[in-house]
Amino acid sequence: MTDELLKQMEIDKDYTLEEALAEAKRCLNCAKPLCRTGCPIENEIPRFIHAIARGNFGEANDIIAERSNLPAVCGRVCPREKQCEGHCILNRANKPINIGKLERFAADFESEHGLRKQKMIIKDQGKIGIIGSGPAGLTVAGDMARLGYEVTIFERQEEPGGILLYGIPEFRLSKEVVRREINRLKGLGVVFECNTVIGPDKTIDSLFEEGYDAIFIATGTHVPMELPMPGDDKPGVLQAMALLTAVQLHQNGRVGEDAIPVSAGDRVVVIGAGNVAMDAARTCVRLGASKVTVAYRRGEENMSALKSEYEEAKAEDVEFKFYASPKEVVGDKVVEGLRYEVQAPNEDGSVTPTGEYGVIPADKIIIAIGHKPNSRLVGPGNGIEVNKDGYVVTREMPYGMTSRKGVFAGGDVVHKPATVVLAMRAAKKVVEGMVNYCEAKRFLGE
Repeated sequence: MTDELLKQMEIDKDYTLEEALAEAKRCLNCAKPLCRTGCPIENEIPRFIHAIARGNFGEANDIIAERSNLPAVCGRVCPREKQCEGHCILNRANKPINIGKLERFAADFESEHGLRKQKMIIKDQGKIGIIGSGPAGLTVAGDMARLGYEVTIFERQEEPGGILLYGIPEFRLSKEVVRREINRLKGLGVVFECNTVIGPDKTIDSLFEEGYDAIFIATGTHVPMELPMPGDDKPGVLQAMALLTAVQLHQNGRVGEDAIPVSAGDRVVVIGAGNVAMDAARTCVRLGASKVTVAYRRGEENMSALKSEYEEAKAEDVEFKFYASPKEVVGDKVVEGLRYEVQAPNEDGSVTPTGEYGVIPADKIIIAIGHKPNSRLVGPGNGIEVNKDGYVVTREMPYGMTSRKGVFAGGDVVHKPATVVLAMRAAKKVVEGMVNYCEAKRFLGE
């Protein structure tokens, strides 16, 4: 296996300069842009596209920066077919403006040609600590730094980026793009402390003792949901995120190829039908698996994965077994297959067991049915209230504050796992709450 193999078969290629100009000129520049309505962070889409059409890429990036700290990332991984492009008026003729590719073209062009220099911002508004460096953490960091706050991000991994770096495969999101966006935040004065776990290494109590005015929890959801069934303790049964993280660590040069749990020639079954399941399946194709099958207990129309991700997986010869409910890992001492029960679809979208069974031959079974938050921030020295499912409880005034004064939370750790841009939207609302809190704190002389 080589890194090149993991990157190859990339279907959605970047625009050339000529292609970007031609696509931007297709935009109707609507008076009431539906594309902006469909964007969770209300990006000024027609404005930046119009700037691109005029060849003014610096202006385009200035416009994008009004709402987004991660344009090169969003332009690659946002579910734009359900959001901005899905709302584009030209989508009625199935020819929407390719907004995502234009956004990433502008961001890439800016970085490659050094169009903008970060302005020095006086940091005199307060001191903010952020736990986690995924989309929500990076968004709050950028916004607060631009508002004049000292910002430090604490990250448990050896390199910042969170799910962007360790959970989304290279073929969907280049890690150099993630590192570039992080370097942009460093240019704003954001400090990153890696290899630091809040809980064992530091507590929220100790952070306040160090002088932080407010803390933002953006730890996401890292604990995989389990799927108990007979035989699930056999070697060869693993979680999707374990695979994706191992591949990234190998590409970083931190572990050897033998640390990757899928080998060339393996027959792989992926259980689940979300975007993570598609990422795992497509990664296995690149690892040289002889056959990759996605098993899902419901039908194609019920999949939570984006249609584009599903179509690209099929184009890469991933097979799909619908209405197959996993029941048992088959094999004596190692995995030999997945036994499933056939489900019958009902008119309301539910399914009914049929009592008929089948087996999908497999050497590896990958579970990709979702994640939940880690509970380490609930213990002594932290004291953060969570609901029965483990998600952090927040309030409306000031927006995003937890049960503990001065501690805020946002993104997947508050809501069930969503997309990058939805985590950014939630984070932006929390920024308003944090600013209001810090200003009130200064006014009261606390």
